[in-house]
Amino acid sequence: MDRAYSQVDVFTEKPFMGNPVAVILEAQDLSDGQMQAIARWTNLSETTFVLPPAHVEADYRLRIFTPNSEIPFAGHPTLGSAHALLEYGLKPKKAGALVQECGKGLVDLRIGEGSIFLRLPEPGFNEAKAHELLFAAQSLGINRCDILNGAHVDVGPTWFTLQLASAQKVIALKPDMERISALEGITGITVFGPHPDGKYEVRSFAPAYGVPEDPVCGSGNGCVAALIRRKKLISVSGYTALQGRCLGRDGQVEIEYDSAIWVGGKAAVRINGTIRSE
Repeated sequence: MDRAYSQVDVFTEKPFMGNPVAVILEAQDLSDGQMQAIARWTNLSETTFVLPPAHVEADYRLRIFTPNSEIPFAGHPTLGSAHALLEYGLKPKKAGALVQECGKGLVDLRIGEGSIFLRLPEPGFNEAKAHELLFAAQSLGINRCDILNGAHVDVGPTWFTLQLASAQKVIALKPDMERISALEGITGITVFGPHPDGKYEVRSFAPAYGVPEDPVCGSGNGCVAALIRRKKLISVSGYTALQGRCLGRDGQVEIEYDSAIWVGGKAAVRINGTIRSE
């Protein structure tokens, strides 16, 4: 059976320089096993499957799979799927907005000029213990004293979110993927540090989920934004995060603060066609 399929380049204006997500636009009769097999086959950090919504407020329902398992929520698949659906002809119930139903519940999206922003699910925090910070430092090839702040931040995925003193320290990391895989109860490690111009450099590692380094991670950046707000690290209403440099990408994530945290950026459909599941 042929199904509509898109591949979307998320968090970049430059072709092939963001994070791709595969979007299966007609997935209502696929089994869990078929979805997982397709996600393993695409070999992207995430593949999404669009279904009719069960909730009256939702425009659509989304299931999100890594090559290894299903996850309740993720940032770049949410934004990329929204872009693909709008191009496919989805008419939002409310002008300028979408509501996505997923494993984390309902996620609000705001449609802007060339960009889409998602309202980050309410983050949960668990302060990191001393032995966890030491293990994380060893896993990243740095000293414990290089970590300025650290917490487990839960937005659906749970990222062990760590602040370093500078962007250059983030770029220079040499992570031990086997050690990171041994961390239990988390999706992976996201690390951030400031550039002199106020932007942040971000890297996200989730080898246990089949994603050694995520090119540009929406949920990881959401966790960074949540920790920045919690620790009052900046006084402005938003900032730009850069991610993907170490993988030859040029991702840019826009963070905006009001009563909530908004994560957004630009995206473009790079592949349109069909996928044959039988």
